[in-house]
Amino acid sequence: MDQKTNRTVKKSNNSSFLVQGSILAIASIVSRIIGLLYRSPLTAILGDLGNDYYATAFEIYSLLLLISSMSLPLAVSKMVSARVSQGRMRDAYRVFQASLGFAIVSGLTAALVVFFFADQFATFLKTPFCVFALRVLAPTLFIVAILGVVRGFFQGLGTMMPSAVSQIVEQIINAIVSVVAAYYLFGYGAKIGAVLGDTKEYSAAFGAAGGTLGTGAGALAGLLFVLFVYAVYKRVLKRKLRRERGVSCESYGTILRVLVLTVVPVLLSTTLYNLSAIVDQALFKNVANLQGYTADQIHTFWGVFGGKYRVLLNVPISIASAVVSASVPAITASFANKDLIGVQKKTGNAIHYSMVIAFPSAVGLGVLASPVMQLLFNDSTPLAAHMLQIGVVSVIFYSLSTLSNGILQGINRMKVPVIHAAISLVLQAGLLVALMYLANLNIFAVIWANTFFALLMCVLNGYSIYRYIGFKQEVKKTFLIPAIAAGVMGVAVYVVYMVLQLLLKINALSTIFAIMVGGCVYFVLMLVLKGLNEEDLLSFPGGRKLISLGQKMNLL
Repeated sequence: MDQKTNRTVKKSNNSSFLVQGSILAIASIVSRIIGLLYRSPLTAILGDLGNDYYATAFEIYSLLLLISSMSLPLAVSKMVSARVSQGRMRDAYRVFQASLGFAIVSGLTAALVVFFFADQFATFLKTPFCVFALRVLAPTLFIVAILGVVRGFFQGLGTMMPSAVSQIVEQIINAIVSVVAAYYLFGYGAKIGAVLGDTKEYSAAFGAAGGTLGTGAGALAGLLFVLFVYAVYKRVLKRKLRRERGVSCESYGTILRVLVLTVVPVLLSTTLYNLSAIVDQALFKNVANLQGYTADQIHTFWGVFGGKYRVLLNVPISIASAVVSASVPAITASFANKDLIGVQKKTGNAIHYSMVIAFPSAVGLGVLASPVMQLLFNDSTPLAAHMLQIGVVSVIFYSLSTLSNGILQGINRMKVPVIHAAISLVLQAGLLVALMYLANLNIFAVIWANTFFALLMCVLNGYSIYRYIGFKQEVKKTFLIPAIAAGVMGVAVYVVYMVLQLLLKINALSTIFAIMVGGCVYFVLMLVLKGLNEEDLLSFPGGRKLISLGQKMNLL
């Protein structure tokens, strides 16, 4: 193989995981868009009170999901990828089988805990009426545990397509069932409340339960899809396994031990990383209650925060999660083969890719905070828009900290993110209480504390990545150019929106057109400033078309 061909192969290997990440990122974006579209009517049905119940139930559900099975896809993909890269397909398949058994036990245990202890969880978070939604969510924990293992198996094999398509299927079913069930159960709850003398609480509580019913239905649809894909793939899998007949395999006991040793650090890291949401809610509601805020004020604050603000921020952050899902198996494979240069290259590519998306997302949401809130949630209150304007910078920090967590896990530094998350969580809690008591920032204290948590994770993780693999992050192309391009884009978006509003006075058209103009301005500036080249664009959705467009504009 000549040097030119060798360089081509290396480029292909280094960027292929980003192509897979792009597939998953597209699915995440589509899923989030579907989520935003259905959350608009769902929010209208539930109101801020119902949104508080809905968001609170999901905080508890998410925590138990993290503890029981959320770390499984990453752990399974990491273990499968390491074995496949070394030609050990039978061991990779055994990992899958052992993980399924683990998922059944952990998922079922978590489902039973949530169902039977729902009252205690709801009381602890000062939101007793979220108990109905929480019990409806309980069976979903079992379904998602199995779904995560199958997705992790395919991700470890190097294909994100089953995970990507199943996400979209899951979200479509979720959207339909959530809205329909929330509508009917909201009315049913009102009838029960009329009998019991509390129409407002019961209608909101039953409506929230209807909204969570869609989550379980969607997860079941996603599971059925990936099981169908697995059944189709089984013939190819059997053929691969036959080639390794007579080869000694790892015992299931060994695999389970390795799985637990892999899952536990990932579990602790992701749990602590996401535990901040539960800590935030518990501290905020208890301190706000001591400060004399009424129950309605507290419900409104958290309903807007959990049901609107966080939903919007999770859209761009989900792209970083998609890149993690693709990069961890790829980095693990390079690390297992002692290819340090490959690890560094993939780390740099993943961070660059994530920041190219995070900067314009943060600026766009900040500039169009009020129009977007009006468009999606019909909310024109200053509270919602102000929360988004202040919190958008956390999009960048959460994207980077999520990705750096995955990179450290990919190089077998599993305990490091756990330590960093624990340190960040303690300091964040202290800052939250201080901001509420000393500065009386109410819900904005939560936003500032969240931002601080993500920033501190970025700093600690970044230092550890440098320490363990000698990786020095390139600054100009990864951070400076996207920041400049996003800043100019923000000005263009603001001007276009204001002009169109003066002429048309139609928020939806003005917002959508301003976003389209912003995307074009950002793309052109990134090419002009050399923030993207042909190799970078190939890893993006529709990369060849983007390259062709750039060439026609004489920018490539």
